[in-house]
Amino acid sequence: MDVEILSRLQFALTIMFHYLFPPLTIGLGMVMVIIEMMWLKSGDITWKHAARFWTRIFAINFALGVATGIVMEFEFGTNWAAYSTFVGDVFGSALAAEGIFAFFLESGFLAVLVFGWDRVGPKFHCFSTIMVFLGSCFSAVWIVVANSWQQTPAGYHIVETMVNGVPMLRAEITDFWDMVFNPSSTIRLTHTLIGCFIMGGFASCSVSAFYLLKGIHEKFAKRSFLIGFTIATVFSLAALGTGHFQAVKVATTQPAKLAAFEAVYETKAAGIHLWGWPNSETKTVEGGVEIPGLLSFLVHGNTTTPVTGLDAFPEEDRPNVWIPFQAFHIMVGFGTLFVMLTLGTLFYLKGSKIFRTRWLLRIYMFMFLGAIITNQAGWIAAETGRQPWVVYPSVQNGVEMAGLRTSDGLSDVVVASQVAWSIALFALIYGLLFCIWVYVIKRIIQDGPIDDGVAISRESFFNPSGQRGASKDV
Repeated sequence: MDVEILSRLQFALTIMFHYLFPPLTIGLGMVMVIIEMMWLKSGDITWKHAARFWTRIFAINFALGVATGIVMEFEFGTNWAAYSTFVGDVFGSALAAEGIFAFFLESGFLAVLVFGWDRVGPKFHCFSTIMVFLGSCFSAVWIVVANSWQQTPAGYHIVETMVNGVPMLRAEITDFWDMVFNPSSTIRLTHTLIGCFIMGGFASCSVSAFYLLKGIHEKFAKRSFLIGFTIATVFSLAALGTGHFQAVKVATTQPAKLAAFEAVYETKAAGIHLWGWPNSETKTVEGGVEIPGLLSFLVHGNTTTPVTGLDAFPEEDRPNVWIPFQAFHIMVGFGTLFVMLTLGTLFYLKGSKIFRTRWLLRIYMFMFLGAIITNQAGWIAAETGRQPWVVYPSVQNGVEMAGLRTSDGLSDVVVASQVAWSIALFALIYGLLFCIWVYVIKRIIQDGPIDDGVAISRESFFNPSGQRGASKDV
């Protein structure tokens, strides 16, 4: 493989592993805020135990999210020096804002959140939880703003600069707020945060369903399940709306990406495929099921208006279709499943029937994995769909501005063998970190929300049908 493919694979590995943690951190933050507010309102000790339980899981995710996020900043300098030169002025502002405003807010109150139990009052602890949650959301704001600027650049101009005697192009901010509120940042941020909340909601449901199937910690599990279910239901429905509006925005700002999402090879009235295998040689989708005219209807409001196809772009400006097509449909498929599952579950809430419906609890026990896959697939679709551009060309005041191709963003001195070895090393380290993460989460779940002697044995952990009795009140 050449150095470009290897560098892209390395960054894909590091960012996909990193992206396991921020969505769960943000999503659990919402769960924790609701639980602590319930504790503050009622004084019920079960709510406090629930808050402490989720705080332990939150803390390990926060730590790994910070540690894995630092790696990518170094990758910009080592593998993507030309890219760093091009976007440095823009990213410097956004990432500095994240560090100054968001990360300091998170870290300042994190110690109180984790270590302040029984050391500060319930009101201040609840306030600290809210601040950590808001800080994590604010951190996402600046990351998504920076990424959205690459997709739909605004508020900048291009200047030529000299780097080691070599002339290079550089984007410089002309209007900070135009950069922040670029054409796609608001809708992409909203959709991203909703995905995080869905993950947090289903994480709460999955652990709670596990306890309910075991027959332990039932009071805690029922409360955590209902909170997680409410979050998952509300935001799964919201994701339908934000996903639609984001697709409409993509149709106007990145039409080649939308064409790749649905394998629209020719400009014409287009439908939506439920599944299929795009073939770029025959320019067809093989083995698929299509709803005719639906894409035209969703984008233009009628079934006859043409959707811009890949034939409208030079061949060198077209993305690879297969990866964004499959990633997009995986995301949409799971999103549809979330809506159908949560709406269907509403019929089982009457009389708390859900807590006695074991087959449904078994489904919920695995929905957290579905939320992970959905978030990963969404980002894969967004990032591969904009290729071959790492910074998409834009039009500023009627003037077409230069973008930056991925192949032009590489460092000159990096060789393929170095990147290949680094991928192997990252895979080894991240594999170890993943095992540690799974082990710690497993131990937290085994120990339960309180130390009452009702820990789940190693032998029975993977047998959720086992009834362990005992702590049904916590």
